[in-house]
Amino acid sequence: MNIKIAEDKEQLGELSGSQAAAFIKQAISEKGYANIIMATGTSQFQTIDYLIKDTDIDWGKVTMFHLDEYLDIPITHPASFRKYLKERFIDKVPPLKNYYLINGEANPEDECKRLNDLISNHPIDVVLCGIGENGHLAFNDPPANFETKDPYIIVDLDEPCRMQQMNEGWFPSLEAVPTKAISMSVHQIMKSENVICSVPDERKAEAVAQSIEGEIDPIVPASILQSHPNCYLYLDKASASVWETQMSS
Repeated sequence: MNIKIAEDKEQLGELSGSQAAAFIKQAISEKGYANIIMATGTSQFQTIDYLIKDTDIDWGKVTMFHLDEYLDIPITHPASFRKYLKERFIDKVPPLKNYYLINGEANPEDECKRLNDLISNHPIDVVLCGIGENGHLAFNDPPANFETKDPYIIVDLDEPCRMQQMNEGWFPSLEAVPTKAISMSVHQIMKSENVICSVPDERKAEAVAQSIEGEIDPIVPASILQSHPNCYLYLDKASASVWETQMSS
């Protein structure tokens, strides 16, 4: 795991966004195309902002998948990840070669099958992701399923995860946060050639420390990133604070 600590979330976004851009351009140079996975949430704001400023990326050679989506909320909902990606990424770059969004309003088993068939033909060059306050990776809450080989799975969202979504302002109350989602599996994330994990903010500091220093354990889903040979973890001073304190003690 390659760990980079930025002064603040803006510098974090510059570092993670530039590294993601480099991997995308490298894949296009070597193969003629790139397949990527985009994440959502507040942790990705600065990374995406920097990535879309890179005018040297030939987006017409890029195919995009994304990590997760709630079940049973429309694309017009403020918390919809399809809405997020359309507004913050897809509509702000030149037309992509293709993109595949998770339709949380469809039959979930059928939607997983559709996505699983699609991604099986698209080896992933770079995945952008974050770490949840409960240590989750995508919507794989603890204890995460490290065993399933299915690329997309239906998951239950635990209360700490749902509290995070409410506290970040996506929902007006805990009761309004869905209890189920479609998520990319841990196994599929780990199949990516490169992982760019962006984690700003002090509220993530404990989860970051456990993910870096603890045993690889489904109870801390993001700890699995320790075993990825090309994982780049980008922190700011706030999110790195607990880990740095442990390292100095």
